[in-house]
Amino acid sequence: MFIILIPFLLFTGGVAFISWWYTRKTKMAHSSIGYFLGGRDLSAILIVASLLLTNLSTEHLVGLNGSAYAFGMEVMAWETLAAVALVLMAVYFLPRYLKMGLVTITEFLELRYDKQTRMICSTLFLLLYITTLLPIVLYTGAITMESIFNVSENLNIDKFTAMVVMVVGIGVMGSIYAILGGLKAVAISDLINGIGLIIGGSLIPILAFYKIGDGNFLTGVHTVFEAVPDRFNAVGESTSDLPFPVLFTGMFIPQIFYWTMNQSIIQRALAAKNLAEGQKGVLLTAFFKIFVPFIVVVPGIIAYYYFKNSLNDPDYAYPELVKSVLPIGGIGIFAAIVVGAILSTFNGALNSASTLFSIDIYKGYLKKDATETQIVKFGKKSGTVMALVSMAIAPFISMAGKGLYIILQEFSSIFNMPIFAIIIAGLLLPKVSAKAAKIGLISGTILYLFSKFGLEAMEVKIHFLHRLAVAFFVTILTLVIASKYYPRENNFVIKDTGTVNVENWKYLKPASICIIILTIIVFIVFSPLGIIPNR
Repeated sequence: MFIILIPFLLFTGGVAFISWWYTRKTKMAHSSIGYFLGGRDLSAILIVASLLLTNLSTEHLVGLNGSAYAFGMEVMAWETLAAVALVLMAVYFLPRYLKMGLVTITEFLELRYDKQTRMICSTLFLLLYITTLLPIVLYTGAITMESIFNVSENLNIDKFTAMVVMVVGIGVMGSIYAILGGLKAVAISDLINGIGLIIGGSLIPILAFYKIGDGNFLTGVHTVFEAVPDRFNAVGESTSDLPFPVLFTGMFIPQIFYWTMNQSIIQRALAAKNLAEGQKGVLLTAFFKIFVPFIVVVPGIIAYYYFKNSLNDPDYAYPELVKSVLPIGGIGIFAAIVVGAILSTFNGALNSASTLFSIDIYKGYLKKDATETQIVKFGKKSGTVMALVSMAIAPFISMAGKGLYIILQEFSSIFNMPIFAIIIAGLLLPKVSAKAAKIGLISGTILYLFSKFGLEAMEVKIHFLHRLAVAFFVTILTLVIASKYYPRENNFVIKDTGTVNVENWKYLKPASICIIILTIIVFIVFSPLGIIPNR
């Protein structure tokens, strides 16, 4: 136990010390721009590290590998198609966001519609973070820690109590980063943990293939592939977790929303020192996302072969594989890396939630004349409260059932889809009005809730991404029709605030085209047209 615990504590403590050291003298955390956007001074390297680590956490390592254990390579679409959404972010969305000098995505909604629309969407975002994203990150992190450290057994307590202990521990550590250090401290810790996650995460499937091949990597790959070839097919069947047709219907909604509109993600790009740095960081993230399935999907397939499909809960596939292939000392270091990924997603989302709460609600409604210092102080206090609420919810996530990653996507869409619809309409449909936006938010939410719970009650089985696509297009139609009755007085025009240099990166187009082509090639390779035989 101590052989695992000591390297874990040393690595985790080292990351905390380095983050503190590099931010100890900065005064940026006393201003809202400094605290929430790192002083708009992030380079491409810090942006890509922070984007990847805010995104990649145990809901991927545990949840997505669990889905791969249950269904196979088809779930890689959740990661690989993110590259396309990131290209859209770099080419279309980021230039407009930086031109407007946005701190939050909800600022755009006030500029485009009105203050009430901004308030409604801020509330939806906060509900998303507090009830879904943050608790699931904490819960999957606790699953990993329980599997690696056997906390319940070593402390002689039941598993639920152990879950509570670990959720609180992880939540407190993540809160310290986000609440005390602001975005700059988060970004620095993300860079260190990001390097560790890429290296450590890649080692797990590599070592597993070596072990299966008795010391020969290629033999291990061949053995697993020959034993379960259908698991390497990225084209999902109609009965699978991710049937192939949904890639052309509802999949674009969570992908584009997450990478171009989700505050916890775009906040990193909004903190870029200029547009070129932001575009480089976003496109480099896109390149990495194409290959991330090697870390968050392939281990689940290996576990399916290695454990002979004997695990009762697919969400334990990844941590059990880690324990099986790593030496004892290495388990401690990898556990620290996993905790780093957990903290990065948790503290990143918490920082974004406190940003929305402080700027949109506190300064927007509660105290309009608030000073910069008061905004930051309120951000820290609200972040503390939201962290506590998330910690209280997290231990009960297990009651939601198996397939945590799909649960996260499906329930997130309750909040995401209507916001996505009015942002897209705000950018592409100049005649959509503020009243129409509010009607769309309400009707879109009700429509998706009906498609989720109403159709299920009637035992109508339609994949949630198909339902999501229908709900989105109906919401857009509602926005257009409502605007006929409540027209906008004048067209919205994006104005350059001069906040940062918004000149495009000179290699933007060729880099974007290469990423799109590479994404298509990866899907062809892992399909019946490529190396995978027909079923």
